[in-house]
Amino acid sequence: MPPARKRPRAYDPARTRTAVLAQFGNVRAAVRTLTPEQLALPTRLGDWTVRELVAHVGTALTAVDRLLGEPEPARQDGRLLDWPFAIGADADAIAGTARRLAAEHPDLDAHLAEAERRFTERLDTRPGARLLPTSAGALPLADYVVTRTVELVVHTDDLNAAVPGLDVPYDRQALAAATRLLADALAVKAPGGSTEVRIPPYAVVQCVEGPRHTRGTPPNVVETDPLTWVRLATGRLAWKDALDGAKVSASGERADLDALLPLLR
Repeated sequence: MPPARKRPRAYDPARTRTAVLAQFGNVRAAVRTLTPEQLALPTRLGDWTVRELVAHVGTALTAVDRLLGEPEPARQDGRLLDWPFAIGADADAIAGTARRLAAEHPDLDAHLAEAERRFTERLDTRPGARLLPTSAGALPLADYVVTRTVELVVHTDDLNAAVPGLDVPYDRQALAAATRLLADALAVKAPGGSTEVRIPPYAVVQCVEGPRHTRGTPPNVVETDPLTWVRLATGRLAWKDALDGAKVSASGERADLDALLPLLR
């Protein structure tokens, strides 16, 4: 008998909303401290400056407003775990929008404040089951809000990497949701039960085809911390560099995830 299909992970909409707003608030507080010189610094995102990155952070929330402005799809034809594999197609448009927003909004705090206001207003007046026409297909609003934790955690890390000493904190629930979504996406990309990927304290997933291990310590184990996992999954850190820097441990012949990463391209 084939193994039962694993039930998709559930996310509490109220906790997810709180996490998104908390992480967005952390970014807003840090942005208020940035000097013109810091806003002009380069980032690891191609030719983006810090100013353009900050302007883009606002779209993590305004995307919800934009998608709710589109006609509601007739039926759901996407899954939450399709989202990580679909966003790469939007890369060029995203970069152009970031540059435009940075030019149009010299007051970045006001830009972020308006994004937060519209996001909160939309969630207050729309049911979580309302379908949105996303790049991953039609998804419920509540599911799409989960993806906002990935956007915010990843770009918080980008800001911290660009501005020495900025140290924007990570909301625990936002980091947990982002870690779990990206871990589950790995299990979708490489289904199987031969390798256990551990990201304490937030996620453990089984993946990669091969003999399934059911007792004791699995023969193939990968373990890392949440931020390192997010960096690996989004291409901010190469697998080899993570191994060489002792940021990840990998044991067993099926514990090499290099060919499977990054998940977001």
